Amino acid sequence: MASSPQRAAAMEVEGSGPPKFEPLKAQEMSDGKVQFRKVVVPAHRFSPLKKHWMKIYTPVYEHMKVDIRMNLKARKVELKTRSDTPDVSNLQKCADFVHAFMLGFDIADAVALLRLDDLYVDSFEIKDVKTLRGEHLSRAIGRLSGKGGKTKFAIENSTRTRIVIADTDSHSGIIYKY
Repeated sequence: MASSPQRAAAMEVEGSGPPKFEPLKAQEMSDGKVQFRKVVVPAHRFSPLKKHWMKIYTPVYEHMKVDIRMNLKARKVELKTRSDTPDVSNLQKCADFVHAFMLGFDIADAVALLRLDDLYVDSFEIKDVKTLRGEHLSRAIGRLSGKGGKTKFAIENSTRTRIVIADTDSHSGIIYKY
């Protein structure tokens, strides 16, 4: 076996280092197949979706290079890769972005999911944590939000997350940075 200096000299003679390959495009990684994602639109989020459609459409279609459309009959937002989609992960990022909007996040908070790689959304019911009914459930939700939302804002600022406490179903969505 050749020593390290002899091997380095042989590499210089053979070529100019390791081969360099162009990165694969999204279509090439999936063997030319188009990939889809569908995000369900709940009934209470349909009018906010219509109101903010262009704010959702613009970053998805123009910046992430993913096709997006609203299927009115099925009440779903459909996402599809294009031939010029630069990265396969863009499709999942866009699906997470639309899903975060459907959970009730502001568009400004949800756009962070498109820009940063290390963010994700988690959703849970308060009943999963503690079995509460009636007045006890509403009191627990009130304690989470605090007077005028002070407790919720304090939790968001100290943990660098965004929290949505939504309706009597008490779903909470959280955008985490890990």
